[in-house]
Amino acid sequence: MTGLLIVGTASDAGKSLVVTGLARALRRRGVRVAPFKSQNMSNNSMVCADGEIGRAQYLQALAAGVTPASILNPVLLKPGSDRRSFVVLRGQPAGQLDAGEYATGRRHLAEAAFEAYRELAAAYDLVLCEGAGSPAEINLRAGDYVNFGLAERFDLPVVLAADIDRGGALAAIFGTHGIVAQADRDRLAGYLINKFRGDVTVLNPGLEELTRRTGMRNYGVLPWLPDVWLDGEDALTIGSRALRAGDGVLRVAVVHFPRTSNATDVDALAAEPGVQVVVTASPNEVRDADLVVLPGSRATIFDLNWMREYGIADAVVERARNGRPVVGICGGYQMLATRIRDDVESGYGDAAGLDLIPAEVRFGAEKVLGRPTGTWRGEEVTGYTIHHGRVFASLGEDFCEGRRVGAVYGTMWHGAFESDGFRRAFLREVAEQVGSSWRAVEGAPGFAAQREAMIERLADACEEHLDVAALLEVAR
Repeated sequence: MTGLLIVGTASDAGKSLVVTGLARALRRRGVRVAPFKSQNMSNNSMVCADGEIGRAQYLQALAAGVTPASILNPVLLKPGSDRRSFVVLRGQPAGQLDAGEYATGRRHLAEAAFEAYRELAAAYDLVLCEGAGSPAEINLRAGDYVNFGLAERFDLPVVLAADIDRGGALAAIFGTHGIVAQADRDRLAGYLINKFRGDVTVLNPGLEELTRRTGMRNYGVLPWLPDVWLDGEDALTIGSRALRAGDGVLRVAVVHFPRTSNATDVDALAAEPGVQVVVTASPNEVRDADLVVLPGSRATIFDLNWMREYGIADAVVERARNGRPVVGICGGYQMLATRIRDDVESGYGDAAGLDLIPAEVRFGAEKVLGRPTGTWRGEEVTGYTIHHGRVFASLGEDFCEGRRVGAVYGTMWHGAFESDGFRRAFLREVAEQVGSSWRAVEGAPGFAAQREAMIERLADACEEHLDVAALLEVAR
């Protein structure tokens, strides 16, 4: 078996980025590589042929040129609260996991993850694994199957990634090396630095001393890559890219729920020339934007109550009743309804919605997963569905398994805005409603093309700044 495990000194240190870039770089070299993350904790997921996987693994599959499937992310934990997660096992719902069970109640999940790795290792030249959180969480080591637990089971070399932009990267690498058990320390083949800005010769003496003290090899320093974005797991990262010039500016405000899910739904809006996306919890920004997006939510009623508490709900209702556009996606669409009846997701029971679309939401025990297609305004649309809540509405115009009532739109389809013709037709209608001069830029690349170009740029950076040959050698 040939494999390599990339772990991080902390969450969001660059594990997903490195695995994505290396997957494409190795694919260029003719290596049949498969990405793998035994356990992902994220509410950003994607539907593939056999169920749900983390968005990061979906993107890594595109980079590696393999078909996205649940084997790439056999265990997905979707946090429903601070103390409970919903379990997705090999793509399908598999109960819940409480915080008290995290260290001791996952043995069956570990065995399922190990079996998935075995299957991949038998089918590919190399399995490029991504860890989770930090491997230095020694309090969780006994039940671990995503960091050193995975490496121990399959004798994998481990490479540490550290985000130097946050500061403390050298100490984080040294501390990780120092705190883990000797057997785990012996698996640490080396480290790499992510998000470096400036003259690398200034950093080199520190790296040389770090290598001297730990014996770990330095596999390279990735620079800050401003035009590379990835499907995030830990927080909303949308709207961070620079505004691009167009025939006017269309301002989009995305409400930042505490329990946001599938935040990547609006990445395609942020990538459209002339569209400025901000992520916000400000009622004033919600009022002033040309378009407001209520994204998905893993706790619909909880996030709706949060909007009311902070005055955001009033701002959404006010702008909608003044004819200013609002679009809700999945959980965000459910919030737009008249009533929500939920005895499944939250156990809250009956709650009042924002009453902007005459509809009732009822939650069912069975999760709906799908890859629907359709048309709107003559444009083809493809999306994916992940939900327990069903919306029953009879009034309004059909809108991607949802409704449009005046300037209020609701859809159950995640990923719909990645369909270029649909996205631009929708934005054109929004611009007309608010009197904006925005128009789609003729010849602008579509979202899929932009994402593919981004993966290529990331692979180029890995080839230039990391010792890819040495990483491949240590994996073998």
